[in-house]
Amino acid sequence: MRLHPIYFLRITGLLDGISLLVLLGIAMPLKYIWGIDQAVTIMGSIHGGIFITYVLTILFAAVRVKWSILWPVAALIAAFIPFANFVLDWKLKKAQVNYSVQPFNYALIVYSIVFFSFIDLFAQLPVMSTFATSVGTSTFLVGFIVGLYSLTNTFGNILSGIMTDKVGPFKILMIGLLLTSSALLLYRFVDSPALLIVVRIIHGFVAGLIVPAAFTFSANSTIKEQQGKKVAFTGTFVGLAAIIGPAFSGILASKTSVPFVFTCVALLGLLLAILAAIFLRKHNLLKKDNSQTNLQLTGTIFNAGVLKAYLGAFFLMFSQGVIAYLLPLHVQSLGYDSRLSGTLMSTFGIVAVLIFVLPTNRIFDRVAPSKTMTIGIGLMGISQLLISQSTTNLSLHVVLGLYGVGFALLFPSINTMLIKATPAELRGKAYGYFYAAFSLGVVAGSSVLGWLPLTITEGFVLTGIILLLFATYVIFNKHRDLTLNH
Repeated sequence: MRLHPIYFLRITGLLDGISLLVLLGIAMPLKYIWGIDQAVTIMGSIHGGIFITYVLTILFAAVRVKWSILWPVAALIAAFIPFANFVLDWKLKKAQVNYSVQPFNYALIVYSIVFFSFIDLFAQLPVMSTFATSVGTSTFLVGFIVGLYSLTNTFGNILSGIMTDKVGPFKILMIGLLLTSSALLLYRFVDSPALLIVVRIIHGFVAGLIVPAAFTFSANSTIKEQQGKKVAFTGTFVGLAAIIGPAFSGILASKTSVPFVFTCVALLGLLLAILAAIFLRKHNLLKKDNSQTNLQLTGTIFNAGVLKAYLGAFFLMFSQGVIAYLLPLHVQSLGYDSRLSGTLMSTFGIVAVLIFVLPTNRIFDRVAPSKTMTIGIGLMGISQLLISQSTTNLSLHVVLGLYGVGFALLFPSINTMLIKATPAELRGKAYGYFYAAFSLGVVAGSSVLGWLPLTITEGFVLTGIILLLFATYVIFNKHRDLTLNH
């Protein structure tokens, strides 16, 4: 008799709840009262490993059990509240008999690969600058090393897109997962700035192979009428990575080390490579899409919809780069603890995830993507302006929540726009350039403002104006064809 997925969720949930109580109730008093630092180091590592397993079982149950999305959301929230796992277990035990198990959906593996790729990115945010400093990197080079990942990621994205169209997404996913996991393990051997630069170049490039292939795989296996909703659901895993990644790496790195954090992420990548080899091989199909009427197959992918999607991707991540660069500085200048920056970033991620998973995701199949794109980029621009004027804890949380709404509207919109504007046989290349625009946006957002002689407030204001100008551009060019300028 097969064990029910809810049973696995209950077991890992109880283990997570127990490890959290031991960490808070035993390990932390041993450290802060009796000075035994090793207690938190050991228990923090154990709890981190259990938490990752718990998140994976939540994802497993979410796709195998026919139940409301509110259950996995509640399970995730319970992980951060003492004793909540035990209450949830009591509820799940009674509910288990009421929910049937549906056949395994291979899309779970694709979603998990997307999660891995983005948690690889977001886990770097709180720790990379300090890690670079710890190996003797100068202040001038720290910013360069942080941005080097996204810069080399661009070339990996483009190569992935080209090769995905030639050999199919499965092989590229396998190569990307294995090489990225190996690159993450290289951080254990870094002991100098030069070696760190080499590892960052390798890591960024091979990690860039994954996302275009994963999104192409997902897009080519989705019927037209559900593309917007499917992209929104995929965005859920991006949002979860944005929520979990910084908190996970920040906490675990403080208890262990940065290389240990990357080793944990590498193990997740290796696990997914094994699962992909088992479940995705038979789905490695190069689908022909003869239903496309808006693009003649002349060997080029560039048209109005595609270029708007690329610009949307660039400005989305330009905004993210500014947030990553300026928000911690803004919080620090207001006299708040640096932990508030992580909480604020999680706030926008939580809001975005809720919009992705709740019935609100139907909007992406019912409203033209150009409209939701315009609203999304507009809200993000307004949020940047408001951040510059926010000086209290509450106002910052409210504004980042508004930013999350804009992000949630924009991300599925540009993906849906790209899917509708490209045939399946050219979609890999389209996604390669798309995520190259993502990577360049991060580099531009974090580095350009660093070069300009602007205050923190002026940086947010300039970003807000740029985003609102782009929203205006989209409105007035809704019915015009864009041309590619070299």
